[in-house]
Amino acid sequence: MLIPRPETELLVERALALATRFERPLIADVGTGSGAIAVSLVAALPQVTAIATDISRPALTIARLNAQRHLPSELPFVQADLLQPFSSKFDLICANLPYIPTHKLEGLPVSQWEPTLALDGGVTGLDLIERLLHQAASRLSPSGVILLETESSLGRASLSLAETIFPDAEIALHQDLAGQDRLVEIQTP
Repeated sequence: MLIPRPETELLVERALALATRFERPLIADVGTGSGAIAVSLVAALPQVTAIATDISRPALTIARLNAQRHLPSELPFVQADLLQPFSSKFDLICANLPYIPTHKLEGLPVSQWEPTLALDGGVTGLDLIERLLHQAASRLSPSGVILLETESSLGRASLSLAETIFPDAEIALHQDLAGQDRLVEIQTP
C-alpha cells in the first residue's frame, strides 16, 4: 500500500531547510516508495531538480500517480537499485529505505498491509542504508548532504556507520516529535 508515515515529515522538513543552501539543487530521493518525499520537495521548491528512484516497479507506478496529482511538471522516476545507475553529483540525497530488521517484521502490524520489500532492512536493519552510503560517497557534491530516516532503535548504529563511511563529514542524529532517534544527517566538507 505504501503509506507515508509521520516520522518522514522530519526528513522532509530538514530537506526543505537544507535545499535552500543551493541555488539550483540536484536532489535524489532514493527508495521513493509513494513518492511523498520527492513530490513534497518539488512542490515546495520549484527551483530544485529531483530524481526519484525505487527498485519496485509497482511503487514507481504509485509515485508517478502521486506526482501527476500534485505537481504541475514532470518528475523523473527511475527503476534502480539505490543510486547504482547514476554518475551525477547530487547536492542532497534523501532516503527512507527499508530499515526494519527482518526478525522484527513478523510481529509488526504494518507488515500486514505494506509490501515486505518496502520494510525489510535485512538482518541488522542497516543493509540497504550501508549500501546506499557506500554508493553516495562517490555521488555527493562537495558540501552535499545525505538525510537518512532510520528505525528508532538503530539511530546510534546508523550514526556509527555514517561516521565510518564519511569520517570527514559533520554528522548529526535528529529525534522525531516523540523523542526517538529518527534521522541521520551527513554533511560533507
